[in-house]
Amino acid sequence: MANSNIEKYGLIGRNIGYSFSKTYFKDKFEREHLPNFSYENFDLSDIDQLQAVVAQTLYLKGLNVTIPYKEEVLPYLDKVNKKAFAIGAVNTIKITKKNKLKGYNTDYYGFKKSVKPYLKPHHKKALILGTGGASKAVAFALMQLHIDYTFVSRNPKEDQLNYEDLDEAIFNAYHLVINCTPLGTFPNVDECPPIPYSLFTSNHLAFDVIYNPAETAFLKKAKEFQSETLNGYQMLVFQAEKAWSIWNKE
Repeated sequence: MANSNIEKYGLIGRNIGYSFSKTYFKDKFEREHLPNFSYENFDLSDIDQLQAVVAQTLYLKGLNVTIPYKEEVLPYLDKVNKKAFAIGAVNTIKITKKNKLKGYNTDYYGFKKSVKPYLKPHHKKALILGTGGASKAVAFALMQLHIDYTFVSRNPKEDQLNYEDLDEAIFNAYHLVINCTPLGTFPNVDECPPIPYSLFTSNHLAFDVIYNPAETAFLKKAKEFQSETLNGYQMLVFQAEKAWSIWNKE
């Protein structure tokens, strides 16, 4: 018989067996003695399946959203928070008592809070590698931190750079380099963005939104040239806790 006091949360994405969120929330529920809460992965081959997940999962209160649905999910939501709308990506969904879906973005908050202690006065400009949902959240956070940024893409639009454009002059001007691509994620740990790593210096901070492995090939290569490095683990913790507070706010 179903326990009517149970509250369910989960993650939607594709190929998410590796997911941080499930382990994090399972540990959180045990640590904080919350026996009536559960968290599960909903591995969707298509975002259209979201409606079935919501309809068929009893006591579902909230969802996290990961690759590749942070942007694709927007048309399926009843309401989108102002910041998430400005970013153009959602990674947190609150399900109301009336079964309405409201989208939020806690990635920008997680990135901002995790990178801030490492910023130095010369970190005035940032290169954002990739143009997906995570990169949009990072760009929004950088804007709040008053750091100029430029996107780097394999298919650059106007005002964006191609990977082939990256040279010494650019690395001398941009001292914060953020990998928002999935390159290097477990199990493909030898992959990394195609950038000139020898141009990193001790003035650079290399940030990777990936957390598994803890040190990606991108971070290893940047560190070889004395760059300070930071992975995405703390960003994920901060965004997860922010999601939890959204789900549990009346």
